[in-house]
Amino acid sequence: MPSEREKMLAGELYDPADPELVAARERARDLCWALNATRDADADERRRILRELFGAGGDTVGMQPPFFCDYGSNIRMGERVFFNFNCVVLDVAEVRIGSYTMFGPSVQIYTAMHPMDAAARRLREYARPVSIGEDVWVGGAAVICPGVTIGSRSVIGAGSVVTRDVPEGVFAAGNPCRVIRPIEG
Repeated sequence: MPSEREKMLAGELYDPADPELVAARERARDLCWALNATRDADADERRRILRELFGAGGDTVGMQPPFFCDYGSNIRMGERVFFNFNCVVLDVAEVRIGSYTMFGPSVQIYTAMHPMDAAARRLREYARPVSIGEDVWVGGAAVICPGVTIGSRSVIGAGSVVTRDVPEGVFAAGNPCRVIRPIEG
């Protein structure tokens, strides 16, 4: 029988009140709290926390706290990813972020999903992974919804709500987000 964590990561319905998952979220919340209490001068402590928090990429990620996430361990980044102030990543499923990707202030990445049926929603949830390519720039206050893939070298306009995949090398914006034009050069 798979654990609730295994079901969660497989995109199946799972129980978010499972003690193992509650403990993992508490760990991440404690690490985020400690991260958010650091000053810029606390670079070594901030780096230590980031290494402990993320599944991969904590060695080179740039971070302007505050930052919030569900688990942290499900966030896997390439090199030199940058998060500006007040970003939120609900990493119930895996969130993959390519190298040199930048997030403006208040960007939110969601993987968590809830059943449409109210009775089922009371006890279970599920998730869809998010994948963001290399050299992507996501403008401030954009929301990236569950299951979305954003191609490398694309730019997402500020305030966009990304509900479906975005190909590589385009500027996309709006609510819902749509491709506006290719990026030249």
